[in-house]
Amino acid sequence: MIFIDTHTHLNSEAFDVDRSSVIENAIGEGVSRFLIPSIDSASYKGMLDLESQYPNHVSLMMGLHPTHVNNDYQEELDFVKQKLSERPFIAVGEIGIDLYWDKTYLKEQQQAFDKQISWAKEYNLPINIHCRAAFDEVFEILEQHKSSDLRGVFHCFTGDLSQAKRAIDCGMHLGIGGVVTFKNGKIDRFLNEIPLENIVLETDAPYLAPVPFRGKRNESAHLVLVAERLSEIYGVSVEHVANITTDTVKKMFF
Repeated sequence: MIFIDTHTHLNSEAFDVDRSSVIENAIGEGVSRFLIPSIDSASYKGMLDLESQYPNHVSLMMGLHPTHVNNDYQEELDFVKQKLSERPFIAVGEIGIDLYWDKTYLKEQQQAFDKQISWAKEYNLPINIHCRAAFDEVFEILEQHKSSDLRGVFHCFTGDLSQAKRAIDCGMHLGIGGVVTFKNGKIDRFLNEIPLENIVLETDAPYLAPVPFRGKRNESAHLVLVAERLSEIYGVSVEHVANITTDTVKKMFF
């Protein structure tokens, strides 16, 4: 079986001590490729280093994370646009709106999200959406860009069934990770009403580790646990989950 982790922060300092073993362990579990989201310009070098060490397994995104949108966000956006023009990336992300911690820069987050979706279309790239406590705000902008050339992943999807269908209607796939294993995660109650073809797997490592590792550092190897939970929800084999989700990722990103 071959899995693809569509969202993992393997360049995070959380892996500084044992990054190589974490990656090799994941590869040993069948996770053959890792898609690395961008946060801001400060994270760029670490992304490049990771790609150079694992060129056959690591693919990079480029974008400005909404929680890193502040007074200098225009300079950060200039950096994103410059890099998009210089070399290939797998997607524009992670981008979106986050109002969980702070609403100070809502207007700036909206502007950054809107502009980066436009760039994704310009470069014919999928987007990777971060949405936290901001479904209405995200959909307001996303639906304005709805078109045949808009595609991507709604990262760490935690919405309800109607929001899931709304995201899919905009050309998005649902990024499903450790939350699907949580007793209070809720998404497991309706996922079987969503075609498996509209779902991709992710870990968001080092965050949101699945049961039985909840509360501990997450790793890409744990993607298999997410697949196992989805196999239970859909009543299919883990191999079937791997085949469908991997095929979906390949069509969208490669």
